[in-house]
Amino acid sequence: MLYELIAAIVAGIALAGVAMALRHLSRGFLPKWLVPAAAGIGILGFSVWSEYSWFSRSLAAQPDGVVAAWHNEESAPWRPWSYIAPVVTRYTALDTRTIQRHPDFPAQVIVDLLFAARWQPGTLVKVAFDCSTHRRADLVGESVSIAESGELTGVSWRELAPDDTVLNIACG
Repeated sequence: MLYELIAAIVAGIALAGVAMALRHLSRGFLPKWLVPAAAGIGILGFSVWSEYSWFSRSLAAQPDGVVAAWHNEESAPWRPWSYIAPVVTRYTALDTRTIQRHPDFPAQVIVDLLFAARWQPGTLVKVAFDCSTHRRADLVGESVSIAESGELTGVSWRELAPDDTVLNIACG
């Protein structure tokens, strides 16, 4: 966040410098208010670019095999342009490199899910999916265990819609 603040200030200074150069080249013909207005446009422009490009930049930074399965778009009064084009503020990604199946339970898949949100560190959670009954269980807590036979114990299964994107990617 600090680096983005510094980058926004640098963008403002750079655009103000361009406006100062244009004002100098025009021998004072351009108005003085152009310099602070250009600085403001630079800061605002960088901020808007940073917000809208966060999702794609964040996904590009992930290793191969990490697939975005869901994202949340949001609009806010302090970003009035987001009512026209909502901003992605968080997403769920599935790491296909971590998919595990047990031969005795071929319909069950264990995989890592990444939950990422703007301005927050990502969270990695190991999750089990039952592809045949469209269910999901988070493999967290001390009561959760996987027997040598592959059976999951101590899990709380949640029903999912058959067309759930995360389920379909994990079971695909």
